[in-house]
Amino acid sequence: MTQESGSDTWTVAGRRFSSRLIVGTGKYKDFEQNAAALAASGAEIITVAVRRVNVTDPGAPMLTDFIDPKQYTYLPNTAGCFDRDSAIRTLRLAREAGGWDLVKLEILGEAKTLYPDMRETLQATEILAKEGFLPMVYCADDPIAAKQLEDAGAVAIMPLGAPIGSGLGIQNRVTIRLIVEGAKVPVLVDAGVGTASDAAVAMELGCDGVLMNTAIAEAKDPVMMARAMRLSVEAGRGAYLAGRMGRRMYADPSSPLAGLI
Repeated sequence: MTQESGSDTWTVAGRRFSSRLIVGTGKYKDFEQNAAALAASGAEIITVAVRRVNVTDPGAPMLTDFIDPKQYTYLPNTAGCFDRDSAIRTLRLAREAGGWDLVKLEILGEAKTLYPDMRETLQATEILAKEGFLPMVYCADDPIAAKQLEDAGAVAIMPLGAPIGSGLGIQNRVTIRLIVEGAKVPVLVDAGVGTASDAAVAMELGCDGVLMNTAIAEAKDPVMMARAMRLSVEAGRGAYLAGRMGRRMYADPSSPLAGLI
């Protein structure tokens, strides 16, 4: 993370990025709309659900025809996986198909809440790291679990702000802040963002970035929302760097009261 000459970049696994917003590829009307929203967002990384998005079959519409993998960093993820074996297999296939080693690991505990299964996630992180993968890991907003993932080889910690696709915003600012304070790798809020103010909150807490999909894809105007998210991430980051004023229990006048006529 650097701040020099007006630039503010962040680094994950030795790779440097300017945009702190990561967007997904699910729930859009079509690949064309997805590409337009990506361009408006200013994002440089895009997540790809390997089990759901076509990146290998030239006989069907391919994401790569609309979003150039040479221009954007593809981040294969394991969306839809409920155990470590299927997640690991999915990412091995992604590496064979596209040579990707920077990946997003996501192992869900059950279908109702889509909360992560942290035992399976931790075990998969250890295996993937030993195989040379660079896993960015979706996890519960738990500072202890986050530290365990980092020790296991996670190159980024991605705690949920609220349940996936809920749009409820960050529900526990305390634990997100504690994760940020304790991490030596980037921390990005993943899941739960619903609107621009939610993204700003994530950045004001000191997160290195924020990942979202539904908040943009299900907006009435996804391209306009993508642009709003870009601006909110930039604003929240700027507010964090500026250092907010302290909270006070009572009013404090903007102009001094002493010396009044």
